Amino acid sequence: MESKQVINIRRLVLVSILLAIMVVGLGAYTRLTHAGLGCPDWPGCYGMIDVPESAEQLAKVAQTFPGQIVEPEKAWNEMIHRYFAGTLGLLILAIALISLRLRGTGQPLILPLTILVIVIFQAALGMWTVTLKLMPVVVMGHLLGGFTTLCLLFLLYLRLKPYRVPTSDWQVKKYAKFGLLGIVILFAQIALGGWTSSNYAALTCTELPICQAGWFEQLSFENSFDLVPPEKETYEFGHLDHHERVTIHVLHRIGAIITVLYLGWLAMVIFSRSQTRFFKRSAGILASVLLLQLLLGISNVWFSLPLAVAVSHNVVAACLMMALIALTYSLKRKI
Repeated sequence: MESKQVINIRRLVLVSILLAIMVVGLGAYTRLTHAGLGCPDWPGCYGMIDVPESAEQLAKVAQTFPGQIVEPEKAWNEMIHRYFAGTLGLLILAIALISLRLRGTGQPLILPLTILVIVIFQAALGMWTVTLKLMPVVVMGHLLGGFTTLCLLFLLYLRLKPYRVPTSDWQVKKYAKFGLLGIVILFAQIALGGWTSSNYAALTCTELPICQAGWFEQLSFENSFDLVPPEKETYEFGHLDHHERVTIHVLHRIGAIITVLYLGWLAMVIFSRSQTRFFKRSAGILASVLLLQLLLGISNVWFSLPLAVAVSHNVVAACLMMALIALTYSLKRKI
């Protein structure tokens, strides 16, 4: 029988997962509403714990941050994201401390401590996002850090959850290695999406399936993927030329096609060869989330990146990764 402490930590991890999904969504909303520099400092906003709006607060801002114009809506978008991210960080700290108390009982320890280290680095990336004025590699790293935190929390939840894998489905176990490859492919595609967003290239290609006519002649790889860009006063709204943005977007589209084909094949082959409801359901969930993500991606192009669809595209990408992790983990699990 499970101890009360194990049950409590599993519940805490579940709450953290739900909060991490919200943080991913809020991060996307902040980025897509161009609110990443809504507060010019970190971790507060113009030296305050909330957004300055009163006459007295604005007068203080004018002295401390001369020349800065306070945009309350953007500042609140940024601060709400920070409040949720900070709360998530505290929950992860609590999980790590409880895991230390449970060491020696067979409960995971390395994974909770790894998540804590990642979330500390994620906080640093959040600070650098502001201080380095939305440098693309930092923004992309911050996005990937959020996804990584969420996925490792989900993996921790799977490890803490006592469930049994059907032993009669031994013939699909060999696809665990293909699941791992799928995780690598999907992670690379999410990184390409982050690079596309952080370089403001999401609206560069306006036609399907690849780009508008003449896209091949416009490809330019020389500076499209330079991680260290030329020094700029700010990288808000991008610093690359049109051809470089086309290149980034086209590779994201090609990556999407590869990802859909590969994960679609993986879901189909596991669904067709499995003999139990357990793996058929897991494969079905993966296929359903993959289809939803594909439709959201098409909608982003078709409707010119509506905010709700673009945010959903980020959140569903996280859900797709979790579905793939759950399937792969179950394929590798022995009992």
